[in-house]
Amino acid sequence: MKTLWIVLAATAALAPAANAAESGKPDCDSGRTPDIVACVGIETAKWDKRMNAAYQKALKEGEPPRQEQLRTAQRVWIQFRDANCLYFDMGEGTIARIDAAECMRNMTETRTHELEEFGQH
Repeated sequence: MKTLWIVLAATAALAPAANAAESGKPDCDSGRTPDIVACVGIETAKWDKRMNAAYQKALKEGEPPRQEQLRTAQRVWIQFRDANCLYFDMGEGTIARIDAAECMRNMTETRTHELEEFGQH
């Protein structure tokens, strides 16, 4: 009976990882706070890389006055994102770290989509 419990516990522990591998997206909702924050950070890094590619493409395709305005807008947007997410990080308890990490991921993903749409207009 003890062996059965060990097998069941091991299977239950591996299920989220298997589901994440199947979906292609990591499971950032399970584990300890540092693990969740690290997982969300990995997702944010992916969005940041995609955002930078979209930004560079939009810069290359724009006329000089629009290029300069996009540079200005992107710098200000980064300052806003960082300040906005710091607000969440200053909250109470360990959930604040998760909220701040999720803020960075969400805002970066949203900005990425916005920059990608620039190339479609």
